[in-house]
Amino acid sequence: MDKLTAADLMSLEHYARERSAFRARVLEHKRHRKLAVGPNVTWSFEDRLTMQYQIQEMLRAERIFELEGIQDELEAYNPLVPDGSNWKATLLIEFPDPAERQRQLARLIALEDRCWVQVRGQDRVYAIADEDLERENEEKTSAVHFLRFELTPVMVSSLKGGAALAVGVDHDNYRHSVDPIPEPARAALVADLN
Repeated sequence: MDKLTAADLMSLEHYARERSAFRARVLEHKRHRKLAVGPNVTWSFEDRLTMQYQIQEMLRAERIFELEGIQDELEAYNPLVPDGSNWKATLLIEFPDPAERQRQLARLIALEDRCWVQVRGQDRVYAIADEDLERENEEKTSAVHFLRFELTPVMVSSLKGGAALAVGVDHDNYRHSVDPIPEPARAALVADLN
């Protein structure tokens, strides 16, 4: 998948006119790219369109219109665009009550390292987490992580041939999986692969 460039982005004025329709398109697109893995973990698989939306929103919120600032946003978000042999996902650990969230984040240290995907008939692939910066300490993990799942050519071929896909977390304090993931989600993820 090609990385985004400044030429792929709308000016602030153009985005202001198109924002409502573009947002609706992106939200529909994201619908099949989001998976609940148990009651408190959500994975949102990113791609070029989701990152374009994120960058457009950041430029809008920060009123960035100079090329240097636009380039900074591209450098921050382009690493989340899949490379054709992998998937990249935002992991959210969600507990509505703030006190409960703090307790659970202390219990779920290293959860991001125990996230996996599995193509039917193949070994599990565990996430490479938080390549941008460390998001946990000795006391707790973060509620947000960034995951990368690297697939082998055989896995890619199997998926393109129709193989089922499962995802899950096998942390000591949180074990949940989705096996198999729904077909619309599987099709969206297969489309990310070269």
